[in-house]
Amino acid sequence: MKQSINILISGGGTGGHIYPAIAIANELKLRYPNAKFLFVGAKDKMEMEKVPQAGYEIKGLWISGIQRRLTVDNLSFPFKLISSLWNASKIIRKFKPDVAIGTGGFASGPTLIMANRKGIPTLIQEQNSFPGITNKLLSKKAYKICVAYDNLERFFPADKIVKTGNPVRQDLLSIHSKTEEGKSFFKLDKNQKTILVLGGSLGARKINQLVETNLEFFKKQGVQVIWQCGKLYFEEYKKYNEIENIQVHEFLNRMDFAYAASDIIISRAGASSVSELCIVGKPVLFIPSPNVSEDHQTKNAKSIANKHGAILLKESELETFPIVFETLLKDKGKQSNLSENIKELALPGATTAIVNEVEKLLK
Repeated sequence: MKQSINILISGGGTGGHIYPAIAIANELKLRYPNAKFLFVGAKDKMEMEKVPQAGYEIKGLWISGIQRRLTVDNLSFPFKLISSLWNASKIIRKFKPDVAIGTGGFASGPTLIMANRKGIPTLIQEQNSFPGITNKLLSKKAYKICVAYDNLERFFPADKIVKTGNPVRQDLLSIHSKTEEGKSFFKLDKNQKTILVLGGSLGARKINQLVETNLEFFKKQGVQVIWQCGKLYFEEYKKYNEIENIQVHEFLNRMDFAYAASDIIISRAGASSVSELCIVGKPVLFIPSPNVSEDHQTKNAKSIANKHGAILLKESELETFPIVFETLLKDKGKQSNLSENIKELALPGATTAIVNEVEKLLK
């Protein structure tokens, strides 16, 4: 094998595609300190900021998804696609990757299509229990497909599938030793139960509205709340920081401490969140977003709830939230059952397993 290897990684749009990509890069860097890395993302998306923060170079493509309704963006989609395929081809020609890895998101489509055309071995990492259209298309030419759920032969060639799980932040593997540290980091009362509310990096309107309407209810329950409301909503909700036992955060930089300090977690059901929560092993109430492609968040949450590892509450049923929540809060046995069952579904060695597959392609 040649001395220096070049690794091309594409993934973005949301934290759920970016953080797995960075985790894979970090593990590869440990094994190949002299390797060169290049990320490809979508211009104006959060990867253009998050990837350089993690210490990697990134190039941006002019690409976005197709909207479900007729919009000006849809009319420009064919031009964006042609432009992205052409630019991806140029990037690949210049960088000469030995392998190309896609973790999902708009840019990974054109990038991996061109890598396949140029005969570069490709690996895709599918985080969801129900794959999006891009990965279904890419799977035909991909060498390997790393998945986190069972029964994906319905969508992908069975001989290429390897069940690895989703990469998660390494600092979550030891959160059970960080409870005290987490509570003092967030200045919490050690005698009160802590509720952690997560709506994803941008935020979730329905979850934020739910918390806002239940502030008085939380007070009556005697709980304290760490509320990550997201970038889009922080200005609107930061005023509630004045209420005792309520903390509103735009973003949580120490997720390990937030998880460690919490007793019950209310969360969206994006693939990365679900994988993290399996490792964290706390009682979870999933409120999946119904507005994502193929409703995959509901499918992710169902796959856990069906194994009694979490409670699933649809957005259309939010009026029942106070009853569901209070019942869980008062039932210690239920809390510990959910904890045990969700932990059973964790795949903590996912990053290592995926990088083992990448190594096979390099050799």
